[in-house]
Amino acid sequence: MDCRKAKCIALTFDAGPSENTPRLLKILKEKAVPATFFTLGKNHIVKYPELVKQMDAEGHEVASHTWSHKILTKIDAKEARAELERPNKAIEKLIGKKPTLMRPPQGRTNDTVNKISRELGLSEILWTVTAKDYTTNDSALIEKRVLEQSSRDGIILLHDIYKGTVPAVPGIIDALKQRGYVFVTVPQLLAPGKAEPGKVYR
Repeated sequence: MDCRKAKCIALTFDAGPSENTPRLLKILKEKAVPATFFTLGKNHIVKYPELVKQMDAEGHEVASHTWSHKILTKIDAKEARAELERPNKAIEKLIGKKPTLMRPPQGRTNDTVNKISRELGLSEILWTVTAKDYTTNDSALIEKRVLEQSSRDGIILLHDIYKGTVPAVPGIIDALKQRGYVFVTVPQLLAPGKAEPGKVYR
C-alpha cells in the first residue's frame, strides 16, 4: 500500500489487551482492517499473552505503551528506561521480535524520553484523532468524535480497555471506508520511509 497515493488512515488502540480485545480482533478480522496496538505491560501483556500473540499472527502491529503507564516526563531517566525496556522484552518473548514503536502515556515526552527511546530503537507515535473514549461509554458519541476529526494520514487513538469503544469500531470502519479511506498500520502509514528511533510522530 502506497500512502503517498492512497487515502490512508491508521487505527490505534492503547492500554490493552483486555477482556474486550477478543471481540475487537474479531471485528478487525471480519472487516480485513489492520491496527496498531500500543500494549501495556503490567496487568495486560502479562495477563493476556495469547492475545498479544494473536494480534501479531493476524497482521497487526504490536507496540508499547510502557510497563505501568507512568508519565515518563515525571520520573527519572532510570525509571523511564525501565518503563520502556520491560514491555519490549515481554513482547519480544511472546512474538519473537522487539517493538519499534511506543506511545508515551498522555503523549507526554521530552528530550530525555527521546534519548532513551532512540537508544532502545523506539519511535514515539502520538495521534491526530482522539475520541476521548476514557470520558464516555457512549459508542455513538465515540464514533461521531472520530468521524468529525478524521483526515488523510491520520492516526486515530482509541482504547480497547473501555466498554464503549469496541462497539463503536464497526461504524467507524464502515463510514471511513465509504469516504475512501484505506486502513493501514502505523509503519505502513510512514512507508516508504521508516520510523526513526527517538523521533516523535504526530
